[in-house]
Amino acid sequence: MNLEHILYEQKGKVAWITLNRPERYNAFGGMMRQELLEALKNAATEESARVVVITGKGKAFCTGGDVKEFASGETKALSNAVSAKRHAMCEAVLAINHMEKPVIAAVNGVAAGGGCNLALACDIRIASDQARFGQVFTRRGVHPDWGGIYFLPRLVGYAKAAELIFSAEVIDAEKALEYGMVNKVVPHEDLIIAADEMATRIAGNAPIPIAFAKRGLQNFQKWDLAQALDYEAYVLDVCMKSEDMIEGFGAFLEKRDPVFKGC
Repeated sequence: MNLEHILYEQKGKVAWITLNRPERYNAFGGMMRQELLEALKNAATEESARVVVITGKGKAFCTGGDVKEFASGETKALSNAVSAKRHAMCEAVLAINHMEKPVIAAVNGVAAGGGCNLALACDIRIASDQARFGQVFTRRGVHPDWGGIYFLPRLVGYAKAAELIFSAEVIDAEKALEYGMVNKVVPHEDLIIAADEMATRIAGNAPIPIAFAKRGLQNFQKWDLAQALDYEAYVLDVCMKSEDMIEGFGAFLEKRDPVFKGC
């Protein structure tokens, strides 16, 4: 991969994607959206990567679109036609959503606008105690993007989502935890360690049921109980035929850690 503003590294079974434009607080500029999409696609197809972590370099997680580019007219997102950058943005969100692997956002600093919603698009969010979250779109005269109107109300409820989007209020990490936007808040210096510990713990579990569970959880608001039970029965049948099921039960009986192969 030829990436300028995205760092990609795999450590063990965890793929780390780092937004790397710290001088602009990791705002999306230039070809950064396409680079993120490329990194996500690579993580999705890399069989040895079981979990993906997205974080930011420097003081910020991501402040959304580069305001200077928008103001100067240098970004194609201002055109009437759907631009390649816009397409890459939407495709990046879908790549996270459709990926069979869990995606964790390690929010190291401010996550504003599209940066906030990029974090919300992930399956799990761990926040530094220095993180801040803001749906600042209406303050800029634009509408939420990166799936904000889809993810935010599912996490915090309609009324709170409406308040956050309409008011453009910036909230701290503890408030985000209270609202249900993040899973946990840790001291800033412990963020990467906490994210790595969670990612490694997940990566040690069987990937087949995790992939199915991610898809099932995404449908919890659409299915009634009978549909959920049917889905569980189908997935359980698939898992019972896998080698990983034999390994999981065998490891339990032998009192050792399982070694899952995803088959």
